[in-house]
Amino acid sequence: MNRPLPPHWERLDADARLAAQAIAAVLTTPVRELGVRAARELLASTPSDPPLTPLDRVDEVTVRARSGPLRARLYHPPGPPAADLRPVLLYLHGGGFVLGTLDGVDETCRAIAARSGWAVLSPEYRLAPEHPYPAALEDSLDTLARLRESGSDWGIDPGMIAVGGDSAGGNLAAALCLHLRDHGRPLPVSQVLVYPAVDDRFATPSWTRFADAPLLTAADARWLWEQYIGPGRQGDVDEYAAPMKAASLRGLPPALVLTAEVDPLRDDAEAYAARLQDDDVPTTSIRHSGVFHGFFTEVGAFAKTDAAIDDVARHLRDIAAARAATPSAPC
Repeated sequence: MNRPLPPHWERLDADARLAAQAIAAVLTTPVRELGVRAARELLASTPSDPPLTPLDRVDEVTVRARSGPLRARLYHPPGPPAADLRPVLLYLHGGGFVLGTLDGVDETCRAIAARSGWAVLSPEYRLAPEHPYPAALEDSLDTLARLRESGSDWGIDPGMIAVGGDSAGGNLAAALCLHLRDHGRPLPVSQVLVYPAVDDRFATPSWTRFADAPLLTAADARWLWEQYIGPGRQGDVDEYAAPMKAASLRGLPPALVLTAEVDPLRDDAEAYAARLQDDDVPTTSIRHSGVFHGFFTEVGAFAKTDAAIDDVARHLRDIAAARAATPSAPC
């Protein structure tokens, strides 16, 4: 006998319900029970061939980091070569700090570059459990430093860098901004946080309400978090691992926070957006209804994905326009 669908599946739109059914057919064993290697093999994705968003130029590049060279992919917006250096979005992929690849966000990065006019740099940061916290954050910081120091070699404006990411990547983008602020380093011009993982308490109502949501269940999210922070550190991490622990969010860069309606992380992410607003950080928070965690990177599968990428592209264009209007603004 087939098990009845969870009640919140009724909230999913037609695209999301089809995707959820396909995921359920493939992911018959919870990620936490599959283990790291099998989960990576099962959930690995490959870019479309040909890509859904063709670009004139996508470069495979290497980033120098303290851990050694990191693979990265640099997406150039369409059109003739710009006379001026391009703004860039440093985009950090999701995957619970354990999963996720450059290929998994290839279409997303292409779409953002095409629609925003910004370049997008996507690095292959180190994953847990082989490399627990703070390895991924260190790689993110080192990648940003590389852009600051010599991004002009790639046609990038070192003074026009935004950071962003989805899920675990949203956590890293938020943590990166906190770390730079606290250490007196130049801040990105904006942070784009797509259903970011920002709290380690798993206590807001969405963790219970959507505990068995498609793709990411509450139990799997806890397991992924444990892989990231390493053994014996539950509840004993700083704000650079769990950004909600920061005493203040004041002074951080303007933020765009996107959430999905049916997602255990939803309330944490929206609470973080509210804290940013309360601390006078210009923040736009948008909840996309009818979709679940992971929808943002499913280009071509969800209508709401298209709308969310438009949100990001619009935000980046607005940031660029505002900076152009105030060229003396600090970088």
